[in-house]
Amino acid sequence: MISVFLADDNLIVREGVRALLDLEEDFDVVGQAADYDGLVAGARDTNPQVIVTDIRMPPDFSREGIEAAKEVRRRHPGTGVVILSQFDDPDYAVSLLSEGAAGYAYLLKDRVGEEDQLARAVREVAAGGSVLDPKIVEALTTPVRAGSSLTPGEEALLQDVAEGRTINAIATQQGTTPAAVNTAIEALFGRLAEGLTAGNADSLERLKMLQRAIVDRKEQGESLSRLLPGGVAAQILEGGHHPGETVELTVTVLMSDIRGYTSIAEKADPSVLAGQLNEHRAAMNQAIVGQGGTVMQYVGDAVMAVFGAPIPLDDHAERAVAAATAMQAAQAEVNNRWEGEGRAAFGLGIGLSTGPVAAALLGSEQRLEYTVVGDTVNLTQRLQQWAQPGETVLSEPTMAALESPPDCDVLEPRPVKGREEPVGAYRFPPRPQ
Repeated sequence: MISVFLADDNLIVREGVRALLDLEEDFDVVGQAADYDGLVAGARDTNPQVIVTDIRMPPDFSREGIEAAKEVRRRHPGTGVVILSQFDDPDYAVSLLSEGAAGYAYLLKDRVGEEDQLARAVREVAAGGSVLDPKIVEALTTPVRAGSSLTPGEEALLQDVAEGRTINAIATQQGTTPAAVNTAIEALFGRLAEGLTAGNADSLERLKMLQRAIVDRKEQGESLSRLLPGGVAAQILEGGHHPGETVELTVTVLMSDIRGYTSIAEKADPSVLAGQLNEHRAAMNQAIVGQGGTVMQYVGDAVMAVFGAPIPLDDHAERAVAAATAMQAAQAEVNNRWEGEGRAAFGLGIGLSTGPVAAALLGSEQRLEYTVVGDTVNLTQRLQQWAQPGETVLSEPTMAALESPPDCDVLEPRPVKGREEPVGAYRFPPRPQ
């Protein structure tokens, strides 16, 4: 069964959508809500595989559905999201997909009953796929209409203002003075105001775009703050960091992997497996973030995290070991629950390594990825492969960095690809003699 949580402030619409979902034998509607708080709290309590939600709900009837969906995904990575909207405005879809399309669907309410669109979307996002209504796809791919009331230079200036660039930054970019930029901005808004008074739809659209951009910038700041703790997010938003810039740090890298996952996947129902991965990732995320770590990426059943980046930490090794211990305990608790439900347990193997890395923002201004690279990362991956289910393998530098190391087995040095000398390591908890 695919567990679904439903949210819409309109009771009639909510019941109608529920009736459509109830037609499917593999769907289980585990809860309903009528506003932002109800959706976030309900998803927390029921841990659904998929949420189906309207866009505009109380308290402000703006974009609560999208905001709540992103909050749920932050707390429970991997939760599928189906947005039902009466608006074919592509800006809503762009906002929804700003952090990636995987696990998201955007459907128009007046078409959800056609050809089982809703059912197909729920199944698709539960498995990590994405779905867009054809009308939205058409709107997204249609070229910008001609006849804009603004010149290309004014369009670019409005975009700079929408992105939150300061007058000084715009002046530097254009090779002019802040006074000249300020005058140009005043003239730009004067033209938009005149167009609005004259009933110019293009001027109205530009002002709406600016308003949405201000809201989006706030959301972007919140998203970056979750990824990049402390003042780093603010520096990025203010232009203090650029893609490709690197910083050398000493960190502890953590990698985990589910042992025997391929065999589990061969036998499991895809919908059930997607739900298990969702629960697994949520538990791992909580354990890592709880120790001040940064989750770098999820790749299938694997998790990579770093401690000591982007903000340096003196006790990064201790935090990484504590996180690994918490991850194993959390997975054991989840496995106990799954056993009573007849679902396969996940056996977790974890590797830790401490050393220098190059940390960088990679990508473009539209899509950034914070990552670390270097031999420390490669060694962590090798050590992770040595760990059996329930075990964590530490590199010698990690062990040396710990003030209070755990009780470990000393492993015989082994050859590692890319290293001339065999590598020693430690394993905890110790195996029974």
